[in-house]
Amino acid sequence: MTATATPESPGDVDLGGEARARQADRGFRALVTLAGLTVLIVLGLILVTTSVRGWPAFRHEGLLGFVLGTRWAPNDAVFGTFPLLYGTLVTSLIAMIIAVPVSIGIALFITEVAHRNTRKYIVTVIDLLATVPSVVFGLVGVLVVVPAITPAYQWIADVVAPIPGLNAIFNETNTGRNYITASLILAIMAIPIITSIAREVFATVPETDKQAAYALGATRWEMVKGAILPHSFGGLVGASMLGLGRAMGETIAVALVIGGSVSMAANLFEPGNTMAALIAQQWGESSGLHTDALIAIGVELFAITVIINFLARLVVRRAEIKMKGAHS
Repeated sequence: MTATATPESPGDVDLGGEARARQADRGFRALVTLAGLTVLIVLGLILVTTSVRGWPAFRHEGLLGFVLGTRWAPNDAVFGTFPLLYGTLVTSLIAMIIAVPVSIGIALFITEVAHRNTRKYIVTVIDLLATVPSVVFGLVGVLVVVPAITPAYQWIADVVAPIPGLNAIFNETNTGRNYITASLILAIMAIPIITSIAREVFATVPETDKQAAYALGATRWEMVKGAILPHSFGGLVGASMLGLGRAMGETIAVALVIGGSVSMAANLFEPGNTMAALIAQQWGESSGLHTDALIAIGVELFAITVIINFLARLVVRRAEIKMKGAHS
């Protein structure tokens, strides 16, 4: 008699397939875990190496003296960075005040209002604007924006001159290279980043939520306010944080239009400087303790960025908890 081969049972095949699936799942989990740890390791190495190099400056001035000192004089071995911190925060804040509403408006127009054929051209322009090198923005700022906007600064100063408070913030100016010009350039540079992410966030809003709002009699604006913006809050905060990071870390464009003065003035039409711009301006001529102080500025800027992102995460978390409580 001829022996006949017994076919494999379906259970054996399934078990083999499940084993391979579990193995692939473990491999994928290990891969993405390694990717996440790599980011943390790189950030840790950056923090450690820059802190070690910048430690002589921190030790020379003292941590509080370095952060809160108001005089930056490398020739006298005095390194106070508070005017630079002031310039960084002021220009970044003004840039975000301008860029965030404009970016959200553009993103809403693209996703909710623009015709499909018009939409693709706007998206292309926004994406191209995000790829323009920062030095080009700086050159446009110093060659085009500064000469054109200086008369407007003087007009604003004349208008608010009799108004207490405002006349200190918007006072006379002899140059268009100042905090406001730097903020305008930073806003233009941040708008494409915030807009691109906000557009993707708005696209994730379920269509059923929008139609439900319309079914209840909501206008388009009421639908946006009640359905789109609450659902997109966390993503919009993340987009704004990326734009803020671009603004705080920008070097060449700001260095060309802010004036390069290490001073702190309430008048936003006065020249100033930022932490990143100063590093770019003085790195080539620095040595010894001066170089250590510039590296220490980078450590300070890194720490400020981490703190701001941590606070942003707290805001998002509290908002999500509040929204969950409102819907429960």
